Order: sequence, then C-alpha cells, then structure tokens
Amino acid sequence: MSAPPALPALLHPLVRAYLDCPHALTAAVARFGTPAHLLFPQVYLDNLRRLRAVPVRHRLRHRICYAHKVNHSRALLATAHRAGIGVDVASAQELAAAREVGFAPGDIEVTGPKGRRLLTALAGSGVTVNVDNPWELRELAGLATPSAPIPVLLRLSGFPVPGGQPAVSRFGIGPDEVAEQLALLAASRDRITLRGFAFHLDSGDIGERVRAVEACLDWIERAYAHGLAPTVLDIGGGFRQVFTADADRFDRYALALRDSLVGRGEPMSWAGNTFGYTIDDTGAHGIPIFHKYANTMPGPRMLDDLLGAPLAAHGGQPLARVLADNLLELWCEPGKALADHAGITVAGVEFVKRTADGSTVVTVDIGRDTITPADQEVMVDPLLLPGPESGDRPVKDPGGPVGVYIGGHLCLERDLISNHKVWLPRLPQPGDLLVFPNTGAYHMDLSAARASMHPLPPKLAVDYRDDGFHVVPDAEYRPGRP
Repeated sequence: MSAPPALPALLHPLVRAYLDCPHALTAAVARFGTPAHLLFPQVYLDNLRRLRAVPVRHRLRHRICYAHKVNHSRALLATAHRAGIGVDVASAQELAAAREVGFAPGDIEVTGPKGRRLLTALAGSGVTVNVDNPWELRELAGLATPSAPIPVLLRLSGFPVPGGQPAVSRFGIGPDEVAEQLALLAASRDRITLRGFAFHLDSGDIGERVRAVEACLDWIERAYAHGLAPTVLDIGGGFRQVFTADADRFDRYALALRDSLVGRGEPMSWAGNTFGYTIDDTGAHGIPIFHKYANTMPGPRMLDDLLGAPLAAHGGQPLARVLADNLLELWCEPGKALADHAGITVAGVEFVKRTADGSTVVTVDIGRDTITPADQEVMVDPLLLPGPESGDRPVKDPGGPVGVYIGGHLCLERDLISNHKVWLPRLPQPGDLLVFPNTGAYHMDLSAARASMHPLPPKLAVDYRDDGFHVVPDAEYRPGRP
C-alpha cells in the first residue's frame, strides 16, 4: 500500500533536537499549558548569520533592519538588538517596543502608512522615516526644523514591466510624482535629509526586483542634479521562507489535491474549498493561495542572486559592483527570512469527531486566526505527540495513517486550521499535542484575535545551553552574546 499524500515540514536542527528531547515539550506544556507559541532566538541568530554573510561576501556597506511586524516577540526583538542590527517598525507601539529593548534612534527605520500623530512623534526623534507618499513628505517638511533634520528614504513603486502595465500597489510613490518630491526635498534640505530610495516587493521574481533596482538607481542620479546626496539603496524585504522538507512530496500532494477537486481519488478538501484553483471540465488550474509553501529558495540565496544580477543600464555589471563603485550602502528589512524556523505552535487535542459525510475532524484548543496568516492555507503537516498526561497509556487501535481535518476552538464554520486533509500517523486522542512547525513569521500575530474571549496563547522563548533546553516566558528572555 502506498503512503498517503504528505506535506513534511523542514525543521531546524535545534527545533528538531528540542522536539526529540525526552519530556522537553511536555514539561513546558505542563508548566505553561496549551496552546502556546514557542520561539527559538538561537535559530533567529543562525538565520541572521547566513543573511549577513551575503553582503559581507560582496564587500558591501550594508544595514539589516529586522521587520518587527513579523512577530511581536520581545525575545526576537532583543536578540536583534544584541546582534547589532537595525529594526524596521510600522507603528508607534512597535517603535516603543524597539526603544524599550535598547535600539537607538539612529538604528530605527519607520515604514508603512503613517498618520499625522505618528509623524509628529517622529519629527526630531532621529529615526529614519521611510516615506510612503507625498502627503507624508509634506507633513514632515512642515514639522522638521534645521536644528533636528529628519532623515528620510523615499519608497517608490509602479516599476516598469516589459510588455505590460506596471504592477499596482497602494504603497509607495509612483514615477509621475517623484520629481515633485525631489524638488520639495531640495527646497527643504536644511531640515530634511534624503538618505536614499527604497522599494518593497513581495515577489520571488528576480527580474522584477532588478527593474525596481534600476529605477531607484536612476532616481539617485536625478537626485544629485537637485543638489541632494542620497547614499542608500533600500531593497526592502520579501525574502522567502522554506517550509517543505520534500519538494517532490509537496508537488505530489498538490497534484492529488487538484485531482480530488475534480472528483478523482479521495476527497481532500473541506466543504468544497478550491484554494484559489479554477475548476473546469479539464481539471483544476491556476495558482493556489498556498503557493508560497512550495518555495525551496532560502532568503540568503535570493539576496545573493539579486546582488549578482547584471544591470543592463550599467553595462551588465552586477548590482553589488554598481553599489560598491558608487559608494552606495545596501539596506534591507527582512522579517520572514529571519524568523524562518524560529517558532512553533503547540495545541492540545480536545476531541475527535466524525461528521455527517464521514469526515474526521480533530478539534484543538486554538483558533485558525491565531496560527494562520490572513486568508492563507498552511500547507505543512503538524506533528502528533503525546501530551504530558498521556504517560505510558496505550494508544487505542493505532490503525496506521488517518486523514483528518483540524478544527479550531471557535463556534464558527470557518474556524478550520486545515481546510485540506492532513494524514496523521494515528487517530489522535484527547490530551495529545499537535505541533505546528515554522509559525514564527506572521502566523502567530498577523490575524490573532480574542474571539469568544479566548486569551491569546502565551509566547515562550526556548534557549539551549550546556545543561539542556530552558524555557521562559518570552518577556523574560535575555539574549546572550550572538
């Protein structure tokens, strides 16, 4: 009999060691309960080392700013500060959190849409403002003073697409408006300092990023003509995570799922969910909402490929060479790439039931919005482990792999953690644990809500030392030397 479709998760060796350590997880659960989010700052540091090595290898002046919005964890934020990088904040609350762990204003960049209240607080503070739109720049020009100039980056968008219309984004300044902003900056140079130009693309297409880079470099040249002196090219974030441990098995699962949507094989979709596929008489087509979970290229590789990409407007020279030759500093704001594999979420099994159509639903003590970013479908298999009260009790009729859907704790039909069928090694029992891998980036916080007055899961920081693993509340974690 062939193995059922599966979506095995890629686990960092430290996370794997923690889960394999006898009683480590069950001891944490016995102490703190379920559900709970576990963060691994040492994995975060490992990711940072790998990413940092790329601009160092290219001999570039650079600044890495951790995108704090990826996770509210104080432990990860403090780890970033201790490691000597900058931070990208997108709200007054994130700014306060960054200052609380020790970030100096000069190491803070403020991104995203900003209202008058936040801009007023930023004026004269010394932080760099990543300007999203002309209104923000006009507001800053009115708030700034010569005694405390405001450093800014201009975020651009609307980059050219060969043979098509530029991609539309609600963020950034379009090409038709940049010249006007340069004129304003030139007139305000005594109180606003243009540090450079920025973009952010959530895309794995290196060609799209190269076109954005070339547009920004062109505007840097035009800024010089206005008497301005930008020195920064900020390429944003959007560096991908790697969720799957086996790309071939992921592809086989996706194929089986598509077949099931047109009636071939075992049903694998809850309540007719099509996951973004278009269904017609010939099959299921298009790009599913979960396509990012198939990625196999890690963030550092994406950055390395971009820095090595030839720029046609610069005689085919690689980007890194162009930056170095023009004494430009590379900035980036990774979030997912730094939190990749640095978090897991553990939930307790409440009960198992069969529905009227014969489906099996495993209900756990956490909701979909507390473990799933926005409207995505998380295509990684959870791990089934015995809970702290299981002891040596025998497993009732293991029976081999069983296909289930995982339901959340809310009284809502939509509260399903998995709308796709998941095969577990056996039928879970109440008190068992389900561990959801790689939830550190956006999964924990982006959509989290206190629906039905359920409290948010606590965050815990896991640290490995010579005497084994230590688990403390996230707020109490203090990083050692990186």
